[in-house]
Amino acid sequence: MNGETGYIPPRVWTWNEVNGGSFSATNRPIAGPTHEQALPVGEHAFQLYSLATPNGVKVTVLLEELLELGHTEAEYDAWPIRIGEGDQFSSGFVEINPNSRIPALVDYSGCQPLRVFESGSILLHLAEKFGEFLPASSPERIETLNWLFWQMGSAPYLGGGFGHFYAYAPEWMKYPIDRYTMEVKRQLDVLNRRLADNRFLAGDQYTIADIASWPWYGELVAGRRYDAGEFLNVDEYGHVQRWASEINERPAVKRGCMVNRTWGPPDKQLHERHAPSDFTEQVESKRGHDR
Repeated sequence: MNGETGYIPPRVWTWNEVNGGSFSATNRPIAGPTHEQALPVGEHAFQLYSLATPNGVKVTVLLEELLELGHTEAEYDAWPIRIGEGDQFSSGFVEINPNSRIPALVDYSGCQPLRVFESGSILLHLAEKFGEFLPASSPERIETLNWLFWQMGSAPYLGGGFGHFYAYAPEWMKYPIDRYTMEVKRQLDVLNRRLADNRFLAGDQYTIADIASWPWYGELVAGRRYDAGEFLNVDEYGHVQRWASEINERPAVKRGCMVNRTWGPPDKQLHERHAPSDFTEQVESKRGHDR
């Protein structure tokens, strides 16, 4: 083995809590809650507990797209889960998602509350419930699910792999950066080839496959993820660029990206969302603050 970092694995790994990196304070090798804390519950049928990471944005974009189409039953309350502060390890959150990862949703619209966790599962649940953004019949339905599950399986290489070692690790290491850069560029090439002959991932229709993939790959080629656009030479993926730009201009996407966002320009943040008017009030509040 190449010991480029000087590290030699022990016979039995043990958890060193002070291991560096941006998420060392919250990463741990065990499951379960660390503290007792109930989650808030608003007035709507859908209660979302999330943060505006790519996986969180998938769900808020879909909910806003459903509302854009006039599905008033899709109204929701969105509560921030501040993962840097360990909110995902509260007893209330772990009860909804034992894996302690955002997003998590509780659907109160039926006879009994349903917990839904994992972003792909939430997208599929909502798309089937409202009959939108998921074609009803094959082959379009199968193609949508193909690309939805492609994204679910591929994104960890982009986020937990490339993103971790390029942007968050305490030091750069050649082997993991080269390994995950090669894989991310292969994924971008997969998308680019698909989008060369198709407006959207499943064909002519905008679906949950696009809603799942855009926050990861669309934001990457737009230069808004990891500040790695030049490093990855994203300009060579012209079809992905075209697809990303079109989705970026959708009003529901713009709103969905604001929900549960707690960083960046103040006018792009909406920490909690409980009604459509929250977006207008946020803009007006920002304008008043700037005067």
